[in-house]
Amino acid sequence: MRISCASIGPILLPDSCGPVKDNGKDVTWGKANEYCRQLRLGGYSDWRLATLAELKGIYDISVNAAGLAGPPKTSRAFSWHVQGDLFLTGDQWSGSLIADDRGNPSGYAWRFDFNEGRAFDDDEISFYTNNRALCVRRAGE
Repeated sequence: MRISCASIGPILLPDSCGPVKDNGKDVTWGKANEYCRQLRLGGYSDWRLATLAELKGIYDISVNAAGLAGPPKTSRAFSWHVQGDLFLTGDQWSGSLIADDRGNPSGYAWRFDFNEGRAFDDDEISFYTNNRALCVRRAGE
């Protein structure tokens, strides 16, 4: 039996008999990538972190989707400005690494804040506080 997937434009998000959600806990960029690569859901195994453009594309200031904010053990109800009835619990890592001035990986990655509606490029890939994994895959593939 296939588990359905929620579609927002060209991307699919996991929907396992409940709200579409992120991984729900603090993770480094590497652990977020690993989480998505190992996700087996809906008969699919090609899940990945969303690109920065995909994250920006599902931001909507007019939407208030229920979620949580704060440390997992003491989180509180919170609203995020995101399309698709997503249940988020923090900022979302993107799959996009930041290059240095020579085009090599700098050790930093982009994350997106669905509260403020902006991307941040100042997180080391080893940083994990309030950063989550939102896995996606291409629709129709």
